[in-house]
Amino acid sequence: MSDTTSPLHPMEREQLLAESTLVVTVKSSDEFYEDVTESIRSLERGDAVDSTPTLSFTSYDDLMETLTPRVLDLIEAIRHEEPSSINETARVVDRDVKNVHEELSRLARLGVIFFEEDGQSKRPVVWFDELVINLPFDMENSDTATRTK
Repeated sequence: MSDTTSPLHPMEREQLLAESTLVVTVKSSDEFYEDVTESIRSLERGDAVDSTPTLSFTSYDDLMETLTPRVLDLIEAIRHEEPSSINETARVVDRDVKNVHEELSRLARLGVIFFEEDGQSKRPVVWFDELVINLPFDMENSDTATRTK
């Protein structure tokens, strides 16, 4: 079980732990690009920018394939039980260690969780108290929102 997630810098962990909400939304690639570009311009002007951590998907299908009820249960179990390792996390949710490791690695790549390393053990950390899912139905490119693979 190799893990390709890069560890967060301690400052990044502190920044995430200072946040309490993760917003999940669906945006077309063009909308996402425009939002990022506008935020960069605002920062260059010295204006304030909304810094709420946001995870954007390009389709409803991608969001639903990623945040399945099973994954949401895993996130909730980590938040409430605070397991000390991936193995303990698998025990808490009564699932196969390999499967849990794969899901946790994907969630870490997306920034939904991060790992705190303690020797050989990696403790998954859910850094937010609230997950807000924003589903806009009037997307500029509505075919992106409903596209299936």
